Amino acid sequence: MNDPLDLSGVWYGRYGSRVDDQENSFIALIEEGGGVFTGSITEPDDEGGGIRRATIAGRRTGQALFFVKQYTGRWTHAVRYAGRIDDAGKVIDGSWSVDWLTGGFDMEREKFDAGALEAEEEAEIPMSADVH
Repeated sequence: MNDPLDLSGVWYGRYGSRVDDQENSFIALIEEGGGVFTGSITEPDDEGGGIRRATIAGRRTGQALFFVKQYTGRWTHAVRYAGRIDDAGKVIDGSWSVDWLTGGFDMEREKFDAGALEAEEEAEIPMSADVH
């Protein structure tokens, strides 16, 4: 039986600092097996331009999850995250910390559904009248 809380997939998220008004968005690609998960995060780099990349590794027990985001490249520090996935397995929210900095984050599972996408495309394409 598939676990509806399994984190595997694409997640869109954002995080903010409790110290200042800094906010940033990110995309996470996660693979989970047996409550252990790994993945990658890509986010805009507002300070240096371009993209920041990080790896993640963590554990999920029921709805609670904990992971470490390890930046690669110009930034090399690690950030600790703790969160909770909702009953439907679609939204995660929680907090992060690194040294003395703390903040909050939320993530939403990608809403891709091939059947819904096809139905939406069919509704948007007008049927052309027969032209002789």
